[in-house]
Amino acid sequence: MSQEHSSRINIISTCKIKVASESTVRINLTAWDLGLLFLEYSQKGLLFRKPIPLQEPTSLIHHLKSSLQRTLHFFPPLAGRLSTTTSDGGTRFFIDCSSNHVEGGALFIHAAVEDANFGVADVLGSSTNHYVPEIVGYFFPLTGIRNHDGVTQPLMAVQVTELADGLFVGCSINHLLVDGTSFWHFFNSWAEISRGDNINPISKPPILNRDQIHLDLSGSGSIYINDKHLIHLANNNNNNQAESRGRQVLKDIIFHLSKESVAKLKQRANEEMGEISKGKISSLQAIVAHVWRCIIRCRFSMDDCEETTSFEVPMGARQRMEPPLPEEYFGNAVFPGIVTLETSKLLGNGLGWAAWQINRMVGSGNGPGKVKELYTGWIKEPVFLQFEGLPRNFFILINSPRFNVYDGNDFGWGKPVAVRSGKASSSDGRITVTRGVGEGSVDIEACLVPQTLSAMADDSEFMEFVK
Repeated sequence: MSQEHSSRINIISTCKIKVASESTVRINLTAWDLGLLFLEYSQKGLLFRKPIPLQEPTSLIHHLKSSLQRTLHFFPPLAGRLSTTTSDGGTRFFIDCSSNHVEGGALFIHAAVEDANFGVADVLGSSTNHYVPEIVGYFFPLTGIRNHDGVTQPLMAVQVTELADGLFVGCSINHLLVDGTSFWHFFNSWAEISRGDNINPISKPPILNRDQIHLDLSGSGSIYINDKHLIHLANNNNNNQAESRGRQVLKDIIFHLSKESVAKLKQRANEEMGEISKGKISSLQAIVAHVWRCIIRCRFSMDDCEETTSFEVPMGARQRMEPPLPEEYFGNAVFPGIVTLETSKLLGNGLGWAAWQINRMVGSGNGPGKVKELYTGWIKEPVFLQFEGLPRNFFILINSPRFNVYDGNDFGWGKPVAVRSGKASSSDGRITVTRGVGEGSVDIEACLVPQTLSAMADDSEFMEFVK
């Protein structure tokens, strides 16, 4: 297989894909959207083997462009632009979906890897090398662009990169528009149209209207943010970004948990807690606890550990509202839940205890009253999520094994063989979880400093469940 340093990307063509929105012209953003203003775009991509029988690249690219344009008719915000209005109260952000917006349109890029031998196997890695090749980061467009840059940048960009024996479809979407549920809702819909399912409209048309959130939670469709607050955060963000990227070298690695390993982890966690948990610890909570304890254990063995460590887990709001938001709601409907523990207790009390602390935190966010309290609290005192400047032992969970990334993303020539993340919002502690290829399996994509990753791969307690 080829060496990473010899693999470069050639851009073959770029174009804008525009759609005319017949009904949705303007979307006012919610507090859940606005809290992400200073993050980079959400980046996820799918690796495919080339269609059999082989198609001419130009024909396949034309098909993907055409199907994307048809899909955007159902998702017009993705072809829109971020816009603002100002008043004495500050700045209000909204999405302009009007067809006459000069700068609108989604960006489509056709690219190819220069190395004719670089293929699917290079991206997947081997049984002894699970690191994600650096070149994969270049399979995604708009890296480094912030969500607030959507006033001048496309809100969505797709890059289709040809490999020797495959394709990588990398998608970057402004995080003001989508959480994980909405991101994969769009991807699944594009695949559905691409493979020619005779469904009109698509099987799950998105719900673009945000009135239920605005009216049920705040009583108003307008959220103004004080300009002084925005300027202060923008300056801090730029300084933290430069400082963070100047001192850290990060790598990504894929750890795989089989269906059996996931079941064993969950069983062990619940058995350790016995009557306290009564079997309520979920598979994901057990997985997060297992990863968290391993990272801290590895760091503690290499260096003095901080007194506390935190793990941020996204909490879905759709089913916590009353009435619940439909799954088809297109936008952000999550809020952060954070568990902070003393490192000595995290390591000394076992897997079950750590997983139970996560379970308790998740349970504390239940109920429509709690959701409303957190939402209105943000409007009074806005807090903007930023990955730069986080404490050293702060970790963030991204994505979910619930998302239909394999069966739902067959574009007409077979399911994807892998899911990968881009470099946007990389931090020493970004932990991405996705459904694995095998039924019931889970993949963990850990973004950490190389020393920690190397120590994790040598940690027998961690690797007992991981391959």
